[in-house]
Amino acid sequence: MSDQAEPRNPLENLTAVILAGGRGTRLRSAVADRPKVLAPVGGRPFLTYLLDLWERAGGRRVVLCTGFMADQVREALGESYRTLSLCYSVEHEPLGTAGALRLALNCRVSDPMLVFNGDSFIKADLLDFYQWFTAAEREAGLILTRVPDAGRFGKVQWEEDGLIRHFEEKHPEAGVGWINAGVYLLTHRALRDIPPGRFYSLERQLFPRLANHSLFGYPCPGAFIDIGTPDSWRMAQQFFGEITAGND
Repeated sequence: MSDQAEPRNPLENLTAVILAGGRGTRLRSAVADRPKVLAPVGGRPFLTYLLDLWERAGGRRVVLCTGFMADQVREALGESYRTLSLCYSVEHEPLGTAGALRLALNCRVSDPMLVFNGDSFIKADLLDFYQWFTAAEREAGLILTRVPDAGRFGKVQWEEDGLIRHFEEKHPEAGVGWINAGVYLLTHRALRDIPPGRFYSLERQLFPRLANHSLFGYPCPGAFIDIGTPDSWRMAQQFFGEITAGND
C-alpha cells in the first residue's frame, strides 16, 4: 500500500461564478413570477442543473451573481446546495454580464474563475476544459458547441489552434455553426479593464476586445440547451430527461 496521497482534483480550489441576475425578458411571457435561473425544468429550478454539473466535476464553491429578483434566488437555495457552498454577489442596478463579474471579484473568487451563463447548459468535461486552459497559460477561454441553427446565437469564427477571431452577429439564415456555449474560464487579468460599477457586457464588449490575441475556444460535442425563449424552455423539459437517461 502506497503512502503517497491521491492527487487532488484541481477543481476543488476553483470558484464557479454563475451569472444569475438577468431579467429574462424574452422568457417573461412563459415564466413571469421568478428570475430566469429559477424557471422550472423537470420539476426543479434550471439553476440546479448547473450546480449538479459543477458538483459532479468536483467543485466546492459557487458565487451567484444575482440582480433581478435576487431575494428569490437566495430563498430558493440558501447558503449551500448539496456539498457546494453558495455565496451571493448582488447588483443593485444592472451591470451587464461583465460588470457582474467585476463586482464578484469582491467575493474572493479564484484566479482563474469558471463562469457559467445562468440560462444555458452544456454537458461538458469541466476538468478537461480546465486542464486545456491551464496547459497553455491562457488568459480567457470559452466552450464552443456546434449547432444546426446558429441564427439565434451568432457564430464564432476560430482557428485550428483555438484562437477566436470574430463573433458574427445573430442572423436568421446563419445555418450550421459554432457558438458560444456559455461556459468560460477567465483570469483576473482578463477582467482588469472592466470599469467598476458600470454596465459592461461579456458578449458585446469584453470578448470582442480579447478576440485575435487572448481569447481561445474549446470545442465540446456535449448536448447543449438554453432557456432564453419560451420554446427553448419547453424543449429543456425533455432535454434533461434524455441526458439523465444517457447517464444510466
